Amino acid sequence: MPIPQLSAEDRARALEKAKEARAQRAKVRDDLKSGKLTVKKVLDKRDDPVIGRMKVSMLIESLPGYGKAKAEKIMEELHIAESRRLRGLGARQLSDLLERLG
Repeated sequence: MPIPQLSAEDRARALEKAKEARAQRAKVRDDLKSGKLTVKKVLDKRDDPVIGRMKVSMLIESLPGYGKAKAEKIMEELHIAESRRLRGLGARQLSDLLERLG
């Protein structure tokens, strides 16, 4: 499938939209770190197109006391692929993740 040819105007709009999405995901991560948001609240919003595209590993790593190694270990134990995004979690993975992270 060839890459679509975008006009400069369309490309600028797409870049702005991507920038806004990254900023929104960064705010979610910051709110998780500070305790303003809980894992349950974030997972309840996983149908949101921006939040749903956040990787599960980024969610876990955003929690206080969790880093890359702990996130990888949890994901392996819960059988969640490294590339999995919040929107793609199955019902069992979701319940296991909530149980594990509170």
